[in-house]
Amino acid sequence: MDERQHLPLRRLPANRFRRAESRRGGGPMRTFELTRATSVEAALDALTAGAQAIAGGTELLNWLKEGIEAPARLVDINRLPLDRIEFADDHVRLGALCRMSDVAAHPELAREFPVLVQSLLRAASPQLRNMATLGGNLMQRTRCPYFRADTGLPCNKRVPGSGCSARHGDTTSAAILGWSDDCVATHPSDLAVALAALDAVVVVRGPDGERRIPATSFHRLPGDEPARHNELRSDELITAIEVPRGGTRFSHYLKVRERVSYEFAVVSAAAVVEWDGQTITRARVALGGVAHGPYRMELVGVPLDRLAEVVRLTRARPLPGNEYKVTLAERAAVRAIKEAMS
Repeated sequence: MDERQHLPLRRLPANRFRRAESRRGGGPMRTFELTRATSVEAALDALTAGAQAIAGGTELLNWLKEGIEAPARLVDINRLPLDRIEFADDHVRLGALCRMSDVAAHPELAREFPVLVQSLLRAASPQLRNMATLGGNLMQRTRCPYFRADTGLPCNKRVPGSGCSARHGDTTSAAILGWSDDCVATHPSDLAVALAALDAVVVVRGPDGERRIPATSFHRLPGDEPARHNELRSDELITAIEVPRGGTRFSHYLKVRERVSYEFAVVSAAAVVEWDGQTITRARVALGGVAHGPYRMELVGVPLDRLAEVVRLTRARPLPGNEYKVTLAERAAVRAIKEAMS
């Protein structure tokens, strides 16, 4: 029996309106229209006209409640044929609407891509995984407390040009790599970290056709445009994720968090390892919780007895209060590599 049968999602009929209370400022949310797309083309037309897509809704509904977004129109894409898991000779194609719980429970994926399944099982709660989609997980936004604050604090991701409260505030959970004075937030997706280590590709479709974006560059560094979270355009839709096959069985996802259940990573590490005797011939490692997206490293020809001294984040720029993350991330990477080999 599908676990989701126990978690019905109440949907509004097309062209109906609903008003809800926003936590930010206590006022009503902006009235919006909800329609349902019956084809990818119809969904793209709606996006081009200014709508936002909603599938599982586990993140977007938070944006609405918190006043982060106030769209005039939402388009429900749950009925689109984008929920298949397809095995080809050289890759696996995961539909963007695959539920996290379905992918995590797939036995062949668990055998061939342990790091992928582990990243999903360590994300959120079982109830949320039953609703959340792969594409929606990648579209998450930062869990920076200033970005999610109930009161109107300066945040360049919410109000461009307003400033970054975290830059000289509480930086214990902030980035140590790739940050700028305009934003020091990190990205919370566990799945994105695993996909970066696996050399996966995010497939998107828009009015001009299909694009393929490497998972390692899907999420943007802040630079001077921190309000741009990723490379997806407003008129595009994630349709699939493609993961190359081969050399992925020895892989592992390690998540370091403040509590075991339902918590975002302080630091995480995904490792895909190939080795020969006492030498790591190649290790693909991605770190989470340290930057605006996964931070990718690659090790080639490293003796096992030198692993700990080789894994160093020489480009790290810790802020006051998060220096601990440098050591923690380095040790998490080493641990993930060793766990993958075991």
